Amino acid sequence: MGTAWFQEELANTPLAHEEESHDLQLAEGLAAASSGDTSAYFDLGVAFSTGSHGAPCDLVEAHKWFNLAAVAGHEDAAQCRADVADEMTARDIAEAQRRARQWLCATPHATLRRAA
Repeated sequence: MGTAWFQEELANTPLAHEEESHDLQLAEGLAAASSGDTSAYFDLGVAFSTGSHGAPCDLVEAHKWFNLAAVAGHEDAAQCRADVADEMTARDIAEAQRRARQWLCATPHATLRRAA
């Protein structure tokens, strides 16, 4: 019983609400990207490159999202992708590119696929 009370108290702290908000921001960004919102690709790249908005700092994921944004025509994405790539190994970059191709194949948004 004490554990449930503690979890309830913890859930009511500002930090817990901030974490929920960040998780929601990440989920909303992923949902927007899934529905074809190409600006969400760039925003996800920023989130993963900085470890913000509920995303862990993951340069492979950041590169993937910046790559997708660049293919979609976002003017700052290519430079951000290059900046992230400077901190990655060749193997990490290859993995990011594989994930980007996988995203393109799995996403029903055909406009981006045509642009690639």
